[in-house]
Amino acid sequence: MKAEEQLIKLAIQGDKDALEQLLISVEGMIYNLALRMLWHPEDAKDATQEILIKVLTNLGSFKYQSGFKTWVYKLSTNNLINFKKRIQTKKLSFEAYSGYLNQGLSDGIHYTDNEVEQNLLIVEAKVGCSNAMLQCLNATNRLVYIIGEILELNSREAAFIMETTPVNFRKRLSNSRKKLHAFIHRNCGIVNPSNPCRCHKKVDDAIENNRINPEKLLFTKTERTEQLIVSISSIQDEVGLYQSNPDYQSPDEVLGEIKRIINTTDNV
Repeated sequence: MKAEEQLIKLAIQGDKDALEQLLISVEGMIYNLALRMLWHPEDAKDATQEILIKVLTNLGSFKYQSGFKTWVYKLSTNNLINFKKRIQTKKLSFEAYSGYLNQGLSDGIHYTDNEVEQNLLIVEAKVGCSNAMLQCLNATNRLVYIIGEILELNSREAAFIMETTPVNFRKRLSNSRKKLHAFIHRNCGIVNPSNPCRCHKKVDDAIENNRINPEKLLFTKTERTEQLIVSISSIQDEVGLYQSNPDYQSPDEVLGEIKRIINTTDNV
């Protein structure tokens, strides 16, 4: 029996250590999916916590018809669509975001002369902007693009997650891909050098308009910043734009809350 299957069986039988190990094994992937789907880390944290609770309470219904992580993705997508509706954020359109990208461009970063700080701000602008572009797709198309293009799950797994057929999933993915491809190639200077917009040119404008808070960066940490800057220069297409974004660990308080719930749960 595979170690994962053994953990699942033990967790269903009430083994709290096994349940904790299972949740730890999927919390990172849930958080990164939620971050791409919802944009803001605080919303992603709240959604991740909700989804982990759903995994905990629904574990007994897992029937091994798919891989465990595929099943978790399915629970996650259902929750994220409903979560997005609940938070009622203003829908971002491709037209409106195109206008933002093509205004307020500067010849460099004037906020600071410090190269390390500049690199942090460039990565912040790049990650925030690329995830904002995803928000221009409707919730279903956004999930389809994330699952099929960024995460590169095959159409059979993806169809199970999205509760459709592989043929329909591929059609939806093609549609989402075309929309995002067209927008990025018309606006993003990283992917298409003929466009004027560049991450470093948007930093000052983003700070001035409160889209970036230099004192409280949402997406950028100090580690690996130089590697991320190098990765930006090597991006050739829209998939690379997303796959070059770092993977994030979910906030510590997510697992802390889950541990508290596990310790007050009699059984799954």
